[in-house]
Amino acid sequence: MEACFFDTLKAQPFWVIFLFTLGSLSLFKFSFVFLKWVWINFLRPGKNLKKYGSWGLVTGPTDGIGKGFAFQLARKGLNLVLVGRNPDKLKDVSDSILAKYAKIQIKTVVVDFTGDLDEGVKKIKETIEGLDVGVLINNVGISYPYARFFHEVDEELLMNLIKVNVEGTTKVTQAVLPGMVKRKKGAIVNIGSGAAIVIPSDPLYAVYAATKAYIDQFSRCLYVEYKNRGIDVQCQVPLYVATKMASIKRSSFFVPSTDGYARAAMQWIGYEPRCTPYWPHSILWGLAYSLPESVVDAWRLRFCLGIRKRGQMKDSRKKE
Repeated sequence: MEACFFDTLKAQPFWVIFLFTLGSLSLFKFSFVFLKWVWINFLRPGKNLKKYGSWGLVTGPTDGIGKGFAFQLARKGLNLVLVGRNPDKLKDVSDSILAKYAKIQIKTVVVDFTGDLDEGVKKIKETIEGLDVGVLINNVGISYPYARFFHEVDEELLMNLIKVNVEGTTKVTQAVLPGMVKRKKGAIVNIGSGAAIVIPSDPLYAVYAATKAYIDQFSRCLYVEYKNRGIDVQCQVPLYVATKMASIKRSSFFVPSTDGYARAAMQWIGYEPRCTPYWPHSILWGLAYSLPESVVDAWRLRFCLGIRKRGQMKDSRKKE
């Protein structure tokens, strides 16, 4: 039967054979990509994070994705250094974690990333001195209260976006990294955003998207610099997650809860330098890449204008 098939194929014109070959190669490529996607998202085991060190440091651990990461690291048996600005919330989340995972240790550091950052980083250095911090989760970040044009962004918001999202992540990494270099092992996870990577633009969130683009490039450069020193640096790129910052209260298939995202994210630590851990997000990423950029730009602008309008109406009601 195979011989009959090839004999029939040989009898065809050159263009038929060419198209058949091209189609076969495309099918093989698609099959390979699909099988790799299935392996990575559903079958590949997560790494043993304790091999990096016995302590994990999480910034912004009192809400959202950072809180999810803190619980998941504790579940893996790592001791925690939790860095946040609100001491009461830090105590609450520490007590909640210890109630569930009593065998671990937790240290807290109060740092206001919009305040005196140098003093805050000094406190972090003092706290982690002598600790083998093997996993760093740079999660702290802020966004706009709601969408707005660039000329509507006030000076305070502009400075805080850059200070928290860019300077904060950079300086915390600078504080923790030397210990990892000395021990020749470590994992750094920087939380990026689909606003900077998945879609071609994020109009009305220009500064936020730009700060996350910095995180992406910063992470990639560090990945190349330190991968031969036993340190795995990664930028995780979530799309929408049900958080206060995203103003989304309910999770869904394409919008995971913070716990759902964190569980997925743990499986990716130590692998690719850039990833979107929650697998339905990768479907949306592929869809966005398949569309013309002008189409995505137009959709995103309309979407963000709607957010701006609702935000302005909410502000007006508050003033009344």
